Amino acid sequence: MFSLLKNGTGFKSIDPQKMKSIRRRILEYVIDETMLKIGSEYIWLWVATEPENRQILALLLLKISKERNMFVAERFLSGLIRIHGRQPGSTDGGTWYPMACRFLKLKHHIHSPYEKSIIERTMQYIKDRTESFDDYFPCRQKNCKLKHVRNWMNMFVDYHNKR
Repeated sequence: MFSLLKNGTGFKSIDPQKMKSIRRRILEYVIDETMLKIGSEYIWLWVATEPENRQILALLLLKISKERNMFVAERFLSGLIRIHGRQPGSTDGGTWYPMACRFLKLKHHIHSPYEKSIIERTMQYIKDRTESFDDYFPCRQKNCKLKHVRNWMNMFVDYHNKR
């Protein structure tokens, strides 16, 4: 089990030994991305969940770029593979996912209605919580590195996955 948040040099992971009691077999990744507004900036949040137990497997928080692309998707997926191994990926049909999956030799398919409902509910849940966090703890720094958001997201994922 891990939380994948970009920390400048790589991906932050939580010690699997601490999480052994709730570690479950991962059969598939359900992946999506959404745009969040933090302070005056927009960022992309990439999320991967496991459809059976609905745990959040990974988050990648990136300052806004002009587009979502295969290179970012490949970086996100390679972090998942490093921790959880090669599993099939289910996505929403973004053109960057099939190319990234092909490059990483992952099986890829478009979300089923069930998978789509899981990831969309998870994304809305995260967006609702993030919006209230930003309302109470707004970012006022120029060129913020989003460390406070990453810390909050780590706690959020831990809390969500322990329920």
